[in-house]
Amino acid sequence: MKQPSKKVSKVVVRRLPRYYRYLADLKSDGVERISSMELAKKMNVTASQIRQDFNCFGGFGQQGYGYNVEQLYLSIGDILGLNEGHKTVIIGAGNLGHAIANYHGFEKRGFTLVGIFDSNKAIIGSKINGITVKHIDEMEKEFKTLAPDIAILTVPKSAAQEVAERVCSLGVRGIWNFSHKELSVPAGVAIENVHLSDSLMTLSHAICGK
Repeated sequence: MKQPSKKVSKVVVRRLPRYYRYLADLKSDGVERISSMELAKKMNVTASQIRQDFNCFGGFGQQGYGYNVEQLYLSIGDILGLNEGHKTVIIGAGNLGHAIANYHGFEKRGFTLVGIFDSNKAIIGSKINGITVKHIDEMEKEFKTLAPDIAILTVPKSAAQEVAERVCSLGVRGIWNFSHKELSVPAGVAIENVHLSDSLMTLSHAICGK
């Protein structure tokens, strides 16, 4: 993989998962190579944007040949850190946490769920996708064995900051935050805030045509 010569903007990085998904489909269809023009048509973007994005990482294509789908797929996966694999835990086993735990698409991308925690005694000891839900107070003990990289927070807004501080102190390197609260985390801990209603409001704007 060619390394970028300078820091790549978040806008470009946020487009990489989409490239990755399309390349996965091309692989499944048996496509071995593709030009930037052909990929642009499939993704409804410009070939220029694709070339500019890939050039941020040194470029992957060959003039007159295009892109090797398998190699490009692996290279983007490497850039995104997917080839390393990540162990994840879910904190909050309510409806959303339950749904995330049962989504098998994450494992295909290298994210392995290793633990689920909650404070609700009614669900402690139950199993979700084969994983026993444990009390949140057991995190300190369990994390020593599980050693998760990422914590997925589906806890109430009021509890989010405290839980974030706890998982950070236990060595988590990234937080996927569904709590609708902007969290303060130590330097070196990455955080991705997910606001499900934002996408729905964007859709509302699109269908209203204003």
